[in-house]
Amino acid sequence: MTETDVRARGKEWAGLAVLVLPCVLASMDMSVMFVTLPTLTADLRPSSSQLLWIMDSYGFLLAGLLITMGTLGDRFGRRRVLLTGAAAFGAASILAAFSTSPGALIAARMLLGVAGATLAPSTLSLIRSMFRDAGQRATAVGVWTAGFAGGAVLGPIVGGLLLEHFWWGSVFLINVPVMILLLVLGPLLLPEYRDPEPGRFDLPGALLSLVAVLGIVYGVKSIAEHGFGWIPLACCVAGVLVGALFLRRQRVAANPVIDLALFRSRRFNVPLLIDALATFGLVGFNLFSWQFMQIVLGMKPFEAAMWSLPTFLVMPLGIMLATVLAPRVGKPDVIAAGLLVAAVGFAVLFLIRGDSGIVHLVIGLTVVSLGIAAVSAVVTEVILSAAPPERAGAASALAETSAEFGGALGIAVLGSIGTAVYRSQMATEAPDTLTAEQVEAARNTLGGAVETASALPRGAADALRDAAFDAFARETRIAAVVSAVLMAGGAVLIVTLLRTARTRPRPEARKAEAEHGDSDRARDDRPELQSDRRSG
Repeated sequence: MTETDVRARGKEWAGLAVLVLPCVLASMDMSVMFVTLPTLTADLRPSSSQLLWIMDSYGFLLAGLLITMGTLGDRFGRRRVLLTGAAAFGAASILAAFSTSPGALIAARMLLGVAGATLAPSTLSLIRSMFRDAGQRATAVGVWTAGFAGGAVLGPIVGGLLLEHFWWGSVFLINVPVMILLLVLGPLLLPEYRDPEPGRFDLPGALLSLVAVLGIVYGVKSIAEHGFGWIPLACCVAGVLVGALFLRRQRVAANPVIDLALFRSRRFNVPLLIDALATFGLVGFNLFSWQFMQIVLGMKPFEAAMWSLPTFLVMPLGIMLATVLAPRVGKPDVIAAGLLVAAVGFAVLFLIRGDSGIVHLVIGLTVVSLGIAAVSAVVTEVILSAAPPERAGAASALAETSAEFGGALGIAVLGSIGTAVYRSQMATEAPDTLTAEQVEAARNTLGGAVETASALPRGAADALRDAAFDAFARETRIAAVVSAVLMAGGAVLIVTLLRTARTRPRPEARKAEAEHGDSDRARDDRPELQSDRRSG
């Protein structure tokens, strides 16, 4: 079989365009709530507890079920699981849009999380099946990465536009036509793939993985939002203990949910760690950047979202550069370079002050996004290529789960550090004219300080706002330093541990890639898969 035979053609690239659509929407559904929340709250009037569940239930179920859904795709067919999830996502979107109570909306958001968990691993594992040529697969993964990153940025922008003219439920209804399009085009453009010998499904293992991930993610996010308490700490400990039971079961189960042999390869476990590290810095620092734009600079959500556009527009550039350079200089070096670029961006953000303008913030965030985009595209492709084709769904789910953990830890760790710095400085810098209650409110959060200032005389209000903005700028600088150090450390780690896996441009390179593609094609052409291929 020649190299041309393994290269994707027009049908595969059209299929990739179809696969990117649910990725964009799944990502948008997480970020769109930031701009939708005020309008939604005014209409449904949820309690503070219900408000948290409206925000977090989608992400919790999504993170908790990624591993299970990825394994189900390997077992029952990735296209089948994707299309089933798409139908469920569209139905849950309609339920969310027309919810008349907080409880109904929470239930709909939970259904969206369950359905959303099918989208990322199914789409990414289908890319593994459709693009056997390593160079084309790298490009396809880059496009997929851009779809997820773009959805996170487009969520507040699209949500803001819709809320200018329609009610809050419209932000959910935009999912429906896209999912219908996926259901129509999917059977025509997407191949089917399943493991021909999956064995019995490990239901206890799947339940253990769900409980472990939910416990840890819930505990970490609760600590990030409300500080340390015995309930979130107990959730984290319980999640870790259940996770240990899950791993123990995977070692002895006849048909485990996760093949632990994957983790014996540095080409798999090191990129997983780097994926979590990159998300740690990017998502964790967003906690500060959005507050800076909306509270310190006084921007409305839509205006802040528009200023974040450069961070989205630069991502395709980072992905393209990484895709082009990886075969020439080696994937570890490209990942390391992306991390160093992100570190430079965080160094720019370290210079921010309470009176800094939006341009300073956007420049730093844009450089960070450029580097992280390059890292994400190559790291995801390395993870996917390190797994055998029949385990691509599980590998994709692990990649997404590591990113979810990285983001949750970034918010928790950087948020906790920032909160400690802010409270410490405000304890000494708050104006002496404030009452004890006003000082306490100003020390708790930046929003509390601004709200307290709004009820004070002009001179005292200006003094309190200046002190709060300076304290917040300091915690932002500390978060930037921590992130920069982690990015630089990750660069050293990836080069040190994956140096032996680096590929250099040699005359034999293209031949080797073709042989690799032939190997994948041979595994896909097994008799057990012929009926699935014809149905695609």
